[in-house]
Amino acid sequence: MSYFRITLMRSAIGLPTRTTGVLKALGLKKRMATVFHPVTQDVAGQIMKVKELVDVKEVDRPMTKQEVHLERKPDPGYYIENSAGSEWKEKRRA
Repeated sequence: MSYFRITLMRSAIGLPTRTTGVLKALGLKKRMATVFHPVTQDVAGQIMKVKELVDVKEVDRPMTKQEVHLERKPDPGYYIENSAGSEWKEKRRA
């Protein structure tokens, strides 16, 4: 079974209440929020109503909240090979 991964990319401020109602029905409240729904005609119709506001991908399985968070977390740009504190402790013991 496949799922829609729906992410709200644009705000619904100033849009008609019908559009905001569709977003509420999908479970999208904040920008950059991600929800997963099974692929059905009903959900596809709701997505088509707000297609300008959302980013949609089809995935094999829904991800947990933690998995989505770790996916969005940027690479720190550096790696710690050896910490200075461990070298100090080794020298004090010797």
